[in-house]
Amino acid sequence: MEPEDLEVLYLWENDPRHWTVSQTLIPFSKFTLKQFIKQSTSDLYATRQFRLMIIRRNDGHPLGAIDLFDFDPYHKRGGVGILIHNENDRNKGYASEALQLFKEYCFEHLKLHQLYCHIATDNQASLRLFTRNGFTVIGEKKDWLFNGKGFSGEWMLQCINLST
Repeated sequence: MEPEDLEVLYLWENDPRHWTVSQTLIPFSKFTLKQFIKQSTSDLYATRQFRLMIIRRNDGHPLGAIDLFDFDPYHKRGGVGILIHNENDRNKGYASEALQLFKEYCFEHLKLHQLYCHIATDNQASLRLFTRNGFTVIGEKKDWLFNGKGFSGEWMLQCINLST
């Protein structure tokens, strides 16, 4: 992320439609996001996370972001989250391409053995994205997520790098 990403990050992070996925309960201030961007240039081994922006190649327009969180260098694993903000930009291959590049970076450069993610059982689009890109469902947490009206389950997925 770059300082110029502050406005778009502010828009995305404060969009309540994404809060159930990101488990956000309150809006983020610009100050908090500015500090997050500043921290993102810090050492991965200190912060245990980083975020990369997903941009459209032909015009550089920011489409979304992909995150590594819960980075554990000892156990060689980390969590991955992805967002394509605008619904009109979804189902065009951007998330799939970003996930493939991200996996390559994590496995080849960070030498991770595995990546994992958690997906609400009612989020079929994300489930398709991750399973088509090498992730396997390894379990389900029942009634795990509260959406304001009721509970839904959450799939646990992992992708193991067999070459490590």
